[in-house]
Amino acid sequence: MGGDAWLLGAVRTPFGRYRGGLSHIRTDDLAALPIAELVRRIPALDPARLDDIMLGDTNGAGEDNRNVARMAALLAGLPVTVPGVTVNRLCGSGAEALVQAARAVRAGDAELVIAGGAEGMSRAPYVLPRPDEFLPRRMDMHASTVGWRMVNEKFPAAWVRSLGECAEAIADEYGIGRAEQDEWALRSHQRAHGAWKDGLHSDYVMRVGELHMDESIRPDTSAGALAGLPPAYTEHGTVTAGNSSPLNDGAVAILVGTRESGESLGLRPFGRVVTSAVVATEPDRFAIAPVEAINRAVARAGRTLAEIDLVEINEAFAAMVLSCLHDLPELDRERVNVHGGAIAYGHPLGASAARVVVDLCRELGRRGGGVGVAAACIGVGLGIAIVCEV
Repeated sequence: MGGDAWLLGAVRTPFGRYRGGLSHIRTDDLAALPIAELVRRIPALDPARLDDIMLGDTNGAGEDNRNVARMAALLAGLPVTVPGVTVNRLCGSGAEALVQAARAVRAGDAELVIAGGAEGMSRAPYVLPRPDEFLPRRMDMHASTVGWRMVNEKFPAAWVRSLGECAEAIADEYGIGRAEQDEWALRSHQRAHGAWKDGLHSDYVMRVGELHMDESIRPDTSAGALAGLPPAYTEHGTVTAGNSSPLNDGAVAILVGTRESGESLGLRPFGRVVTSAVVATEPDRFAIAPVEAINRAVARAGRTLAEIDLVEINEAFAAMVLSCLHDLPELDRERVNVHGGAIAYGHPLGASAARVVVDLCRELGRRGGGVGVAAACIGVGLGIAIVCEV
């Protein structure tokens, strides 16, 4: 048994702004929405055939605790016999879930799996660590929305700086300035707005209440508006709220399976997972970790960068994407994030890396097929990349 792992269908929610249009929805309920919608859109699929639900989730400290994939499967109305597992590779969690689903299909351990990810950043709780003292005089709460918390003092100070500050340091090392970062951010918003205007996402992004498109896209932004924003991390820095990804809520569900399973459901695959790679570097240099991940994944696929038709790099920061492109001079920037990226669409941490894979394969399909690579930087010095073929 086993064989190639195919992407057979995909649904995602719109990505809502922080404390925006999806913030009233519990995170486990949010994760359930695209799962239920994906099953609804495939009438021939008996949900009992699903071998597993694999979701990426980064926070895990609130309503997404206790294996949110299993909770989402139950909330989506799937049979109680369908298992669920949650994986956490921080910002790469959605891609990691997809990799593990594809691996299970190739190994013959599964025929149909729903993979993807979810994050409700608006609803991330404050957490209170258990005190060492029996009657502590003071207890500090920690926000769990994003970034380091309850830091172990054994880590070097450079490793635990904010993600934006670390990305800025790499950009400064490479001579990537504020104007270039703002230009990339403007490009992201313009292209994402254009993609929605052209209807490129309308057949796969589900409506949730009154929300039918991604909330963080700013079609009215401009170079002047971006230039007027203050630095976000250092006094004279180049990384701002405008050239960084925002905080978001959202969820993605992707049906992964064998070609035979897809045929039995009357589905035409929209992509094939070919190879993947995950790499590690110093935690404060996470911004360029996707470079080595891309190189390894492409090499494992028996390809060169010159043979890659399209690239999606999750835009945690413009500084981060531009630093990766600095180290990948073979890539034509016009083949990277052709319809914008997370600076515009948003970055619900556990879902984002799955979103870039779907967007990559869907665009390859529009162009008649080809080979692409989707990648993401990951906090604490990790990078992930997936090569897909359409």
